[in-house]
Amino acid sequence: MVVWINGEQRELASDAGVLDALGALGLPRTGVAVAVDGEVVPKARWAATSLSDGARVEILTAVQGG
Repeated sequence: MVVWINGEQRELASDAGVLDALGALGLPRTGVAVAVDGEVVPKARWAATSLSDGARVEILTAVQGG
């Protein structure tokens, strides 16, 4: 299926979920926030949250600085 991750089209397996989206970008499971179709997904629900074809996933990485 095709999903949009941070505005970029990606091809993922038909049963892909939030954790697969993180893996597609090579991101860790800490220090990031995830939203699917405009709704923030709590970290506790990442493993259980499936994506649908055409889903829009935004992944934000925490950055430390001043």
